[in-house]
Amino acid sequence: MTGIEAVGDAATGAVMARAIEPAHGEGGEAAHGPCLNCGTQRIGNYCHSCGQNGHLHRTISGFLHDILHGVFHFEGKIWDTLPLLFFKPGELTRRYIAGERAKFVSPIAMFLFCVFLMFAVVGSLAGEMHAPEIREQDRNRPLSEIKQSLARNEAQINTLKAQIKAEERAGRDATALEAKLDSVQEDTDGLKLAQGFLVTGSRTGNFKALGFTTGWDKLDKGIAAANENPNLFLYRLQTSAYKYSWLLIPLSTPLVWLLFFWKRQYKFYDHLVFVTLSITFMLVMVTALTIAGALGAPEGAIAVSAMVIPPLHIYKQVRGAYRSGRFTALMRTGVLIVFGFVVLVLYLAILLALGIMK
Repeated sequence: MTGIEAVGDAATGAVMARAIEPAHGEGGEAAHGPCLNCGTQRIGNYCHSCGQNGHLHRTISGFLHDILHGVFHFEGKIWDTLPLLFFKPGELTRRYIAGERAKFVSPIAMFLFCVFLMFAVVGSLAGEMHAPEIREQDRNRPLSEIKQSLARNEAQINTLKAQIKAEERAGRDATALEAKLDSVQEDTDGLKLAQGFLVTGSRTGNFKALGFTTGWDKLDKGIAAANENPNLFLYRLQTSAYKYSWLLIPLSTPLVWLLFFWKRQYKFYDHLVFVTLSITFMLVMVTALTIAGALGAPEGAIAVSAMVIPPLHIYKQVRGAYRSGRFTALMRTGVLIVFGFVVLVLYLAILLALGIMK
């Protein structure tokens, strides 16, 4: 995904989110005269009959202003929403359910924007999914020649590693040796792929997108096609993850309901808001960690953050949204983490089916 595509996806997310998040609750200068939409005489900022804003523009600068507002501000409400989403998710959930809507971005609008933003960032910084392919110069080489080259390379790799260690112990610069080692290792990887091609006959060497069969003819044909052209299959998988991310919400909400079904004060809508806000935070977290990794943050710190932050956020949201005690919230957090893995497995299974059956 190119940088231009990433920006386009982020802007698309903002436009879609804005389409379901019309301005409401924001003030402005009073407007008078007939409404340009329905003709009703206005007495305030908006038409009290059809709701249209009394202040309209027909300028390029006004059009660009709308885009910037859609991408960066959500009419300023995003700056009231994000701090609570990050640090007081339970309070945000409870207040939104209780009726404080005008000051916050709606959960579904935030979700849509964050989905587009995450895939734009991850696709741009982490790269597209591709199956390995054989180098052209290796396609017609005899198997015996490839094996001989692999043996020479393995011996050279061992020698280079020993030389690098010796240089490091002596306090000398080993940059040139490390660069040569990387080059030989890359050549070795290509040779191994070519060897797999000659042994298995697969166009991508011994790589298979899926290494199983089901006994269901239509599904098995899809699996065979995925193995024959893994790049196309991986592209479909990535596209499906992008298009069907909304499935995480209906898959998760019934499981959250199971934890509170006997509490009549909580409606299914309440759990829906809880789930949408929780998933939205996870999308933001993945985006932030991806950016941190691209900027050179230690992999260990990123891994620890990915393991610690989600349970902590779920705990704070459960405790605040459902007024749970510490122990009860802790127990429910553990169950929700298990439910999260179940949902993820179901979601991945759906993506695989969609990728195969196309």
